[in-house]
This record gives sequence, structure tokens and C-alpha cells, in this order.
Amino acid sequence: MRIKLLEKVRAGCKTVAEQATYIQIDVERIPKYAAGLPLSEAGRPAHDPECHYLDHGADTAAFFLTLDAINFGSGYFPHLRKHTGRSGYFTVAGCLTEHFKQNGPFSARDLSRLTAADCTRIFAQDPGNAPIAELMRLFARALNELGAYLHTDFNGSFTELIAAAGASAERLMQLLIQMPGFQDIALWAGVEVPFFKRAQLTAADLALAFGGEGPGRFEDLDHLTLFADNLVPHVLRVDKILRYPAKLCARIEAGDLIAAGSREEIEIRACALHAVELIKAALNESGQPINAMGLDFLLWNRGQQPAYKAIPRHRTRTFFY
Repeated sequence: MRIKLLEKVRAGCKTVAEQATYIQIDVERIPKYAAGLPLSEAGRPAHDPECHYLDHGADTAAFFLTLDAINFGSGYFPHLRKHTGRSGYFTVAGCLTEHFKQNGPFSARDLSRLTAADCTRIFAQDPGNAPIAELMRLFARALNELGAYLHTDFNGSFTELIAAAGASAERLMQLLIQMPGFQDIALWAGVEVPFFKRAQLTAADLALAFGGEGPGRFEDLDHLTLFADNLVPHVLRVDKILRYPAKLCARIEAGDLIAAGSREEIEIRACALHAVELIKAALNESGQPINAMGLDFLLWNRGQQPAYKAIPRHRTRTFFY
């Protein structure tokens, strides 16, 4: 029988976690940690209406497909010109929301023609800032890919792409990873380790935006894994669920970039994903039903708190997160 992609994600990350040389999961801490999580916070997720283009039907669907095509750049965000009091992610989402409010959604043709200069203008960045100029080139490439894919395979329609998933988050993921920018697969010690962070997150974002109805109806959201980035691993490190070696901690706290595709970087993401699977299992076994999507929301939002922001997290320049 065919192994589903999300099963491959779990299996690959479990293999890394069990054989990791840099990152370790403190398995003994997990039952107590899981029992202490404020699960009520996971039960009422919501998009920030100031930063997300909500309640506009098909145009909202177009917004989230567009946003998640460029929902990366955390390794560049220390250089990003941010909105006051906003993180890099919320700055990007807020700028895109403002563009949609003023101009409506991009058409597939619009997306396929966007340039780095266009992105620099839309996201209100300094063209002379070298790291951000690189990020804007990556944004343009990702949006060009989305526009071309919509045009050639879905008659230029965002909603047609979503409908082709047939209410399956995994099927939407399979459709999205046809684009190179969504092919989030690492190679660790000869083992393929898929993460598919943004492809999974797109389904979750749509489900949240539409209350599980219409373009947000997916019958298999419980199958999703952690959306592996650099924030949830940081939260788990600060909370002493993940253990990093002292030298790696020193590099991270000094602001050194952790190379994309390095053993350290892959292990950070994979061990975080597997740790969330263990936390989920501990909660489910204790009679508290929660899925990885709910835990991701809870832990990601925990990472917005000052205590977590005061400690540097790892930075990797990649278009996967």
C-alpha cells in the first residue's frame, strides 16, 4: 500500500530524532510538560484581522495562497523593516493585506510578472539592504511560480486549485509541492526527510480563515504535523524539551546563521516535529484530544511572549520557513 506523504514526514523526522547527533529530546520531561500546557489556548485559534485579509470570500482564499507562497524568510527577518510592534511574519502579512485592500487580489498573470522591485515596494523595504534584496528576489520567484502554476493547471483560479484537493489537506499539500518552492525535503545522512511546512500550513490557514467551511473544509486536518520552522523548536528548547549542545547554543546566541540543509538545521526541525508528536500522544493518552495543528498554534503563539523573544533563536536563510 502506498505510504502517504504525511506518514513519510513523521517517519523521516522520527528517524532523525532517534539518531540525532546534535539535538536531543528530553523524553522523560514530556508527560509533565504536556500536562502543564494551557490547552484552552489551542482551542480558540484565530487570524489577526489587522494583518490578514478576512471575510472576502474567494479573495480571502487567494490571499492565503499568496501569503503562504512567501511565508518564509525568518533567517532574513533581523534585517527586515518591520511595522511597529510586529514580527517579521506579521509585517509581511500586514503589507500583503494592505495591498489587497487597495488593489484586490493578484491575478495569476499578475503573480507571474512580479519582480523583486515590485516586492520591495509592496512590502515597503529598503532596496539597498542586501539581505532583504535577496529575500525580495526569493519572494518574486515564489510568486512567479504560483502564478504560472495557477495559469497552466487551474485556469488561473485560486479556488479551482483548492477545489482540486477535494476537502483533503494532504491532497492540497500534494498539489502545492508540485511547485519547487514548496518541495521542502532535506537529506540527512542519506535519509530523505520531508517537512512540507508551508504546504501543510496553507490548509491550516484556509481552515482557520473559513471556519472549516467552503474553501476551508478539510476532512483530514488531524493528519497534519507540526509546521516545522525556527520558532516552535526555540520554544521547546527554552522549555527544556529539546537539548542543544553548548557550542550550537553559543552560535545561535551570537547571531551566526545555521546553514540550510546542515545536520544541525535538519535535526532542529525534525526533533521539534517528533517532540510534538510525542506531546500529542501523551495528551491523547490522558484523554485530552488535540492534534498537531492545535499544538503548533499554542507553541508558536507562546513564542511571541517577551521571555522567548529575549533569547535568540536559530536563523537559517531558506525559502522553506
